[in-house]
Amino acid sequence: MPTRALSVRRILILSAGWLFIALGVLGLFLPFLQGVLFLMIGFYLLSLESARARLLRRRLRVRYPGLGSKFDQAKHWAEGRWQRLRRRN
Repeated sequence: MPTRALSVRRILILSAGWLFIALGVLGLFLPFLQGVLFLMIGFYLLSLESARARLLRRRLRVRYPGLGSKFDQAKHWAEGRWQRLRRRN
């Protein structure tokens, strides 16, 4: 049963990551969405389950140090939401 729970968790995290990436892309064109923040949240969520996304996140952090604070903001936001979801269950 634990492998099934892990696969469900993986699917949920990857789905949420891609959802935030899509919202981020929309946010780049729509003024009322925080495009960059949603992209960073999406990359953070994807990096939890994907080695490629983890590598991309590290490369972006090194190449663009100013994005480091955005990554930290996104990580803090995502972890806070995850903790809230875990408390409800």
